[in-house]
Amino acid sequence: MQIYLPIAEMSVNVFVILGMGWGIGFLSGAFGVGGGFLMTPMLMFLGVPPPVAVGTGANQIVASSVSGVIAHTRRGNVDFRMGGVLLVGGLLGSTAGVWLFAVLQRLGQIDLAISLSYVVFLGIVGGLMFVESLQAVVRSRRRGSRSRNGAGRHSWIHGLPFKMRFRKSKLYISALLPGAVGFFVGVLTAIMGVGGGFVMVPAMIYLLGMPTQVVVGTSLFQIIFVTANTTFLQATMNQTVDVVLAILLLLGAVIGAQAGAQAGARLKSEQLRVLLAALVLAVCGKLAYDLVATPEDVFSLVLEAS
Repeated sequence: MQIYLPIAEMSVNVFVILGMGWGIGFLSGAFGVGGGFLMTPMLMFLGVPPPVAVGTGANQIVASSVSGVIAHTRRGNVDFRMGGVLLVGGLLGSTAGVWLFAVLQRLGQIDLAISLSYVVFLGIVGGLMFVESLQAVVRSRRRGSRSRNGAGRHSWIHGLPFKMRFRKSKLYISALLPGAVGFFVGVLTAIMGVGGGFVMVPAMIYLLGMPTQVVVGTSLFQIIFVTANTTFLQATMNQTVDVVLAILLLLGAVIGAQAGAQAGARLKSEQLRVLLAALVLAVCGKLAYDLVATPEDVFSLVLEAS
């Protein structure tokens, strides 16, 4: 069954969009990511213009993240104090990112910027996560013990000022660090239409030293408000949010997030990181190929002298 998308100016299959929403919701609940790193490229693969895919993808992430947070809150796996600090940075970053998005759109470079951003960030983050998580799995099997996620380590980071105590995460660190992480992820949310979980989750584990079981729910908590802010600004400033497409994605995402939260609870932290890294690298590879592959329809513009 086909339906017309007014902002994207194209027709799509309803069941394909619902299925995509369910799949992204499942990832959100299982891995603590908004799923935009996969949703935005998938929409682009379907032919949705990149600016519309970014704006609408950010909107869909809100619902799947809310559903995921509810599930993780029931298990006591959300550090609201840490989430609040991340949120402050995220709101500032997403506002700055939407402004930058508008500038690139006026220059006619937004499509290229979106694709290159995905290839660079997904490649770096996915590669590092994949190598580290595989090493953790190997160590866990050889020693039969739990692998460390970074908690308890001390470095120059712990000497920064404005320290706060995060009891749920068992941390006493500077608020500047999670604030900076939130700001950076907020910019990515606006430019790439992502929740930023593919950056946020590894940063919370390896940089902040948070326990893995708390990271997922806390990441989803800040994603809700940052993506909501991004969606509002994208709709008002850049007019790139397709409401019809967003509603279809939301319907599938809410159901998928609940199933993902249940599935994620059955897997070990090392296994979750390996699966997430593999997904990130797969999407990165597809986008990189599309950037260098010869298009099926080749067009050329020739200026004729009058």
